[in-house]
Amino acid sequence: MDRRETAALLAYIGRLDPRTIRTDQGEARDQLAQWHELLDEVPLATPHGWDACVVARRHIRVSPYQILPADIARPWESYKRDRLHRHTDPTPSADPDDQAAWTAELVGIRRAVATGSAQPVMYRQLAASRVSPRLEARLKEVGSCIPSEARAALAPFRRARAAREAALAQGQPDALSVRCDWCEAPVGQPCRRRRVDPDGFARGSAPRATPHHCRLDLAAAKHAAMA
Repeated sequence: MDRRETAALLAYIGRLDPRTIRTDQGEARDQLAQWHELLDEVPLATPHGWDACVVARRHIRVSPYQILPADIARPWESYKRDRLHRHTDPTPSADPDDQAAWTAELVGIRRAVATGSAQPVMYRQLAASRVSPRLEARLKEVGSCIPSEARAALAPFRRARAAREAALAQGQPDALSVRCDWCEAPVGQPCRRRRVDPDGFARGSAPRATPHHCRLDLAAAKHAAMA
């Protein structure tokens, strides 16, 4: 913020907390110079959620201590860090062979996101609620991303998954779509072997290649109810 914006911020803070008001002209000038020096890189407000006046009012409302420039600068750094964490660099429009232009465009986009001039760019699939119909059609055309030969080679090492895929291929209900009442395996996880000691406590949790019968019955009942 420039000196005019810093002066406006100090005037706003003075209305909320008279302790910050400097009646002496020299002290007021020194205060303005100090705040401007420390908040030179902090904007007064941005189009996307940042407002230094709101931050100052929040501090004065909840803290008994007189506000300092750091009480404005720290939230600003947190604001920038949070936006960059939610940002995913889009593919620049510059020529990839022009390394300088490519880097400059990436840096410019990140700076705009960090300073609140632009919204973070997130992964489209993670941010969207529906899969694009074109993508669904393409996935159906391509099929599985794992070749059938590789799937067959991995089957001995993924017995639970292989049994699940075989059951689904035969049109049987997906047992892993429900929770197992016997071993308490959650949805999506294979059943586990449970050994009960004489003291009544369960011991061992080795995964089973096939689900328990009660889980199969529960999945079949769910499948029949949905049919």
